[in-house]
Amino acid sequence: MNTPPKKKNPDDLTFHVNPRLLTLLGDQLIRDANLAVFELVKNAYDANATKCAVILQNPSDASNARILIQDDGTGMDEAILRNIWMMIATDHKALQRTKGKRSAPPFNRFPLGEKGLGRLSIHKLGHFIQLVTRVKDGDELVMEFDWDKLENANSLNDAVVRLVRRAPITFPGRKHGTKLEVSRLRESWTRGELRRLHRAVNSLCSPFKGPVDFEVTLTAPGNEAWLEGMFTSENAYQCALYYIQGLFEGGTGSFEYKFTPPTGTEKQLTQREESMSDFGLDRREGRKSTPIDLSMYKIGKVEFEFWMFDRDPAVLRSVTDDIKGLKDYLDDNGGIRIYRDGIRVYDFGEPGNDWLNLDMRRVNTPTAKTSNNQILGILRLDATTSADLREKSNREGFIENQAYKDLQAAVISVLTQVEAEKSKDQKRVREAAGKGTGQKLFAKMAELRETLDRKGVLAEVEPKLKAVEKEMEIYRDQLLHAAVPGLTIGVMLHGAEKILEELREAAKDGTDTARVKELVDRLYRAMRPVTNLLKNPATAKTSAGVLIKEALFSAELRLKRHGITLVNGMDFDFLDFKMQGSKQMLIATITNLIDNSIHWLEMKNPKLKQLYIGTSNDLEDGPAIVVADNGPGFGNDAPEDLVTPFFSRRNGGMGLGLYIVSEVMRVNHGRLVFPDDGDIDLPEGFDGAIVAIQFLEVSS
Repeated sequence: MNTPPKKKNPDDLTFHVNPRLLTLLGDQLIRDANLAVFELVKNAYDANATKCAVILQNPSDASNARILIQDDGTGMDEAILRNIWMMIATDHKALQRTKGKRSAPPFNRFPLGEKGLGRLSIHKLGHFIQLVTRVKDGDELVMEFDWDKLENANSLNDAVVRLVRRAPITFPGRKHGTKLEVSRLRESWTRGELRRLHRAVNSLCSPFKGPVDFEVTLTAPGNEAWLEGMFTSENAYQCALYYIQGLFEGGTGSFEYKFTPPTGTEKQLTQREESMSDFGLDRREGRKSTPIDLSMYKIGKVEFEFWMFDRDPAVLRSVTDDIKGLKDYLDDNGGIRIYRDGIRVYDFGEPGNDWLNLDMRRVNTPTAKTSNNQILGILRLDATTSADLREKSNREGFIENQAYKDLQAAVISVLTQVEAEKSKDQKRVREAAGKGTGQKLFAKMAELRETLDRKGVLAEVEPKLKAVEKEMEIYRDQLLHAAVPGLTIGVMLHGAEKILEELREAAKDGTDTARVKELVDRLYRAMRPVTNLLKNPATAKTSAGVLIKEALFSAELRLKRHGITLVNGMDFDFLDFKMQGSKQMLIATITNLIDNSIHWLEMKNPKLKQLYIGTSNDLEDGPAIVVADNGPGFGNDAPEDLVTPFFSRRNGGMGLGLYIVSEVMRVNHGRLVFPDDGDIDLPEGFDGAIVAIQFLEVSS
């Protein structure tokens, strides 16, 4: 039964499109010529091409310049040209992606396109385009586009492109594929622009695990000199001291780390390899870290490779003779790129797209974090399992949905662990290159004295050396006193803010007086340690029991809020002892150790989260206050690395906490100790981090 056509209501309105839309979508939606070529090469991949040649003819002669893009793909028949290629915003490839449909064997390719707009990027390149295409054993089909005429048509119905059939000329015999020739270019090409295009085209396929059956080439006949002497990715990879390979999926990540010493330091440094497996992924929100679980999205397994560089001039000289070439290459190509099925997702890793905010992270923590120009990184996605990561219409990254935001956070979480591993070797590289870290300043003063003594001039300059050393000690201690409050003030103020919110609500709701009084008391207890920290940290006699009691007073509410069971050694056979020191600084030190335990217990999240605090006389040289938990512990991190400034595995952490704790103990005649398993008698179950602040001088 035939359905009669629906009668049109004269009051109904329909959309009309001006041919100018072609300009908006083609010229203005695509940012630059590099991206336009990039899009057209991706179309060749979707057409099952094995080769795609990009040829730039007469680039410096605008009137005769041409851009040719030719592939050996399946080509297009008349039906595809009429119903798909000439259909703006066709959903042909989008439907293939939705169904998880790949192309026929042997290619099995998942379509890169999905918006139906990529072909319009050719508008960005020139005013006149000729398209020649042929399917296997078919006629050649030719279409010519004069964009100026198309844009000036009265309507899209008048924007006509004629189809011509002819015997094969461009693809004779058994050949097939598609060729685009662009003339009347919209802009002339310079040497620098051609070199940038060369890098863009060569970055299309992943250098490792890219499609082995797809090759892209760029040539400029007569201008070959423009492409000579280019620093390549292979050149750069050979200069990287740090190589990392791994994956993350769901809520955990793993990687293999390798450090290769720079030339000339083999006697001082050795190659080092390390493995990290099943560490938790997390994101930083304010002062809080929360776990990430990517399994709630269609993202799949994400593989990664990182090549990381040290840009210190002395180190650069030891890895390459072309320092400028390497630095320029890293400036232009540095960052972390994304590849899906081995084909690059533009424009991650391009200059100006700091999609992971790496440069700002390094500004905040300059010596520990990685900027874009210090890393060449690759993330690899499977196209069929990463459907929730959808490309923007303008081809500049992914739509910023929650899946994308969690991917960003997961990459930063992984990078935090990588940077912690790298920092161990970077410190040693700098020392081997004669670069001080600041920690050995006083040791170097001692070395200087020995040298001057051997030369017989020490006695003459010793008074001035002592004066300099005294000034250095004053500056160091003043900076330490200023830094200590920062260990805990942020945490305490955050807790006080939450209590204040409860108090305001209680006052508004007419809650009984007892509840209001309780909240006011809690607010006072939260703020009192802040006030104490800001007092003059003068030394006085105190005791381990007093320090532990005051630190727990500060942390009590937070332990309850995080569901952590406290095992207080003061409730058992408690060893108390006295010492001379700054009470405020020592309380802040213990509070910082408790804060570290709270964070890592949240990350590991065992069924029963436990924290122990007590005292011990098991360590040689003096009694100690001990903080222990059943979190993930310190893994393979050595004590000297844990107390290095800016070393941190905590996402968003500054890496100063344990360094400052170590310095606090130094000025209070003690030391920070990381006991091995069995060194200290602890209640059963505390198999995570164990930290002790030991006092070398105690009072009677």
